[in-house]
Amino acid sequence: MDDETKKILYVQTHGVDMPERSATPFYLAAAGAAMDAEVGIYFTMNGPTLLQKGVPEKLIVPKKGGGGKELAFFIKQAMECGVKLYVCQPSLDLHALKFEDLIDGVEMIGGAAFNDMALNADAVIAF
Repeated sequence: MDDETKKILYVQTHGVDMPERSATPFYLAAAGAAMDAEVGIYFTMNGPTLLQKGVPEKLIVPKKGGGGKELAFFIKQAMECGVKLYVCQPSLDLHALKFEDLIDGVEMIGGAAFNDMALNADAVIAF
């Protein structure tokens, strides 16, 4: 990478109903952060269901041939690399969730803040 810090914003729209699509944003975000990029994941639509307390430890990300890892493994890895987690307030309402229902380390932002992050990112990638 060049001297200017790159910014990557991932958008996670899938939730607990699609465990096979849950880990990729965390995995890619951790890789981006390890490459010294400023990385965030924005959870909207069904995405916030992945952040409910207790879910990451119970949700198994399937692996072809059987088995898999808990989503908590991928979340921990991303956060240890410095990835920021953001959640959409209306999406919490969609699932009757409160901010207090989420794991530690999540920041709630509104539409204007999300749009500002997207406009200032070097890449926006949606799942």
